Amino acid sequence: MHSFMQVLSRLVICAVALCFLHWQVIAQPQPQPQPQPQPQPQPQPQPQPQPQPDQYQEQEQGQLQVQTQQPVQTPTSTKPNILVIWGDDIGIWNISFNNRGMMGYATPNIDRLAVEGLSFTDYYGQQSCTAGRAAFLAGNVPVRTGMTKVGLPGAKEGWQKNDATIATVMKSLGYVTGQFGKNHQGDRDEHLPTNHGFDEFFGNLYHLNAEEEPENRDYPKDPEFRKKFGPRGVIKSYAGGPIEDTGPLTKKRMETIDDETLAAAIDFIERAHQAGKPFFVWWNATRMHFRTHVREEHKNLAGPNSNEYMDGMVEHDILVGKLLSLLDRLKISDNTIVFYSTDNGPHFNTWPDAATTPFRSEKNSNWEGAYRVPAFVRWPGKFPAGTTLTGIVSHEDWLPTLAAAAGNPNIKNQLKQGVELNGRQYRNYVDGYNMMDYFSGKAKLSPRKEFIYVNDDGQIVAMRYEPWKAIFLENRGKGFEVWREPFTELRVPLLFNLRQDPFEKAQHNSNTYNDWFIDRAFVLVPMQQLATKFLKTMKEYPPSQVPGSFNLEKVQKQLEAGASGSN
Repeated sequence: MHSFMQVLSRLVICAVALCFLHWQVIAQPQPQPQPQPQPQPQPQPQPQPQPQPDQYQEQEQGQLQVQTQQPVQTPTSTKPNILVIWGDDIGIWNISFNNRGMMGYATPNIDRLAVEGLSFTDYYGQQSCTAGRAAFLAGNVPVRTGMTKVGLPGAKEGWQKNDATIATVMKSLGYVTGQFGKNHQGDRDEHLPTNHGFDEFFGNLYHLNAEEEPENRDYPKDPEFRKKFGPRGVIKSYAGGPIEDTGPLTKKRMETIDDETLAAAIDFIERAHQAGKPFFVWWNATRMHFRTHVREEHKNLAGPNSNEYMDGMVEHDILVGKLLSLLDRLKISDNTIVFYSTDNGPHFNTWPDAATTPFRSEKNSNWEGAYRVPAFVRWPGKFPAGTTLTGIVSHEDWLPTLAAAAGNPNIKNQLKQGVELNGRQYRNYVDGYNMMDYFSGKAKLSPRKEFIYVNDDGQIVAMRYEPWKAIFLENRGKGFEVWREPFTELRVPLLFNLRQDPFEKAQHNSNTYNDWFIDRAFVLVPMQQLATKFLKTMKEYPPSQVPGSFNLEKVQKQLEAGASGSN
């Protein structure tokens, strides 16, 4: 808790310092206007990119043709089904709806969700795998759960029993819940999704390159080393039931693991449909996390001049299409909310096996490239098709939004006050906003005006208020150094207007950036208020645990502080 207070207090100091500098430079007192909400341009349906016929080929999984027909209509039930589809480390520019075909391949099935639903310009994930998933699961800034980074295999850091998940909430509303694919929220049994609201889980617990380690030629051959320090295999588990290790996620199995988890998700949906139960399903593909391993028959799937990454991206889109086709076949598309996104921005330092974004920098930094992610959502008849929203939306917003769609618009206040869900008591602060009015078109502006940027060490590195972004800790690393180098604490923050400079170029490319910056000290006033409010809630709702660390000095400090990592 002390570290959070230090970070946030620096914001107050920076605000005072910059305001003082502003007063020194300006001879005459100037009125200080307050930032006003940015006008939202009238959203326009976006044109569908047309794939070149000679670049794509049919596969046994389906056709690489965009389906523009409306979903099959059937009478709706009281509660909508909810299907959440995530990739891994996928960049905004890897979706052909966004890049207009610039990348040389098409993602027609993902594009279909944009054409038939909502797309976003200012959508935020988080800066890393664990944090992005935690923000979605808990509906709050991941520093609250301590899930900004998990430790090495067997580490104590993982999902804590006192933190409600979106699955916990949906289960309390009568949903059957399943998670399939990558989890990355801790690897002990007590961390598994089936101990935190999910009825079933089948998937892997780590990022792909960690799963590969036992196949490295230098990996110790002693089986005791593997047993003690190595990753667990692909896990199948049930709430209150058995836990099965189905075997390691080898490089060969990585070629088809998404097919395995997809089949499990499809089976779960079919069983829920047969039973007449609304379902909440979260399918997390391993595509497109580094390293990409594509089966031999899918080489050049994206065209004759493709590479393995492009082939994997097209393969991922085909699997998304299978899920959409399933909903059509079961005649439940009209009563199913489908949300597509990913955890964080591109891990570009592994290029060419890497995603692409027009935003500055990449995963694990303080820049927009780490946090901005593709996102699309479809709910026929509820969300206007072909609409692009320009307000701020984030992963944290789905817990209150989907709860409201399922019949409980009060979940945010209930968790804040303390509530029993499925026989377990919770008291959590939810930072997310109910976006139902905004998504449906009833409200013209997003209720979210701010976004708090947290790095994987749990530090608040930046804040956004409407179009304004202030950076307090800067990651100056290039390539792999974004992981190795420390964040640099700034005595005076950097400032950006993300409407005028969305790619954060002015700092280095404008001759007048510092003059512009000095004249806008007033922007830090509402940010100071935002920081104070956040700090107050952090005191009232302390973090569940200290984030994991790969730094031995920090680990030692955690041990000395007696951080238990559990409730």
